[in-house]
Formats: sequence, structure tokens, C-alpha cells
Amino acid sequence: MKMSRGEYSRMVDSLAPKSKTVRNCIGAFLIGGFICMLGQGLISLYKFLELSEENAATAGSITLILISAILSGFAVYDDIAKFAGAGTLIPITGFANAIVSPAVEYQTEGMILGTAAKMFTIAGPVIVYGVSASVVYGIIYWLCTLM
Repeated sequence: MKMSRGEYSRMVDSLAPKSKTVRNCIGAFLIGGFICMLGQGLISLYKFLELSEENAATAGSITLILISAILSGFAVYDDIAKFAGAGTLIPITGFANAIVSPAVEYQTEGMILGTAAKMFTIAGPVIVYGVSASVVYGIIYWLCTLM
């Protein structure tokens, strides 16, 4: 069966699922905003408990990591991510999820070849390229300060 480009394009458009861009953006905004608001609330709580600014920020970050890891372990974080999409990729919570999810998934293969070996399959490249980019940025910054 021969089709022109226009006919093929119309056929593909009629069969392709409709985009949910607006709904996805709203979900990402709401959940991402909630995670950030929760983080700020935790920092304020820790400051109220008389921790210094730096220690309150550290404790807030640790608490967000703990919450994310627990939710990932119980597969609740995945359900939240289905609704929020990119909103759950806030660096700290998304990174914690990226570490915990493979560890939970592969725990049946044992501690060494399962959990330990697979724990960094998703997060490993992020660490490698993040460190590499920071080294390149540091060299560029150092060269700029010499001039």
C-alpha cells in the first residue's frame, strides 16, 4: 500500500496517544514544589530547635534523603513519580531514589552480587559525570584566576 507523506503523517497523528504535557507540568510543579517546601520546613524546624544555619540545612537534607529512601523501599516513591514525573527528580530525593531502587530490586541476588553490585547502576554515571564536570569547571576557573 502506497501512501503520501501527508497521508502517513495524518495516520500516525490519529494513532499516537495524545500528549499530557499540561497535566505533567502541573504534577511536576506541585510535587516538586511540595518537596522543596518540605525541605524548607524541615530547615526552619531544625533552626527553631536551635541548630545553626549550616547544621539545620544539613539535617534537612539528611531528613529528605531518609524520607525518600523509606518511600523508595516501600515502592511509594514510584507511585508519586508516576504522577509527578520530573517533579520527583529534585536532586537529593531523586538521587536517594536512584540508589535505593536498584538495591531493593536486586536484593534477591544476594548482598554482594545483588544489592552492592547494582546499587550504583543508575546513580554511578551521575556521580562520574558530575565529578568530571566539576573538575573541568575547577580547571577553567583556576585558569581564569591566573589571567
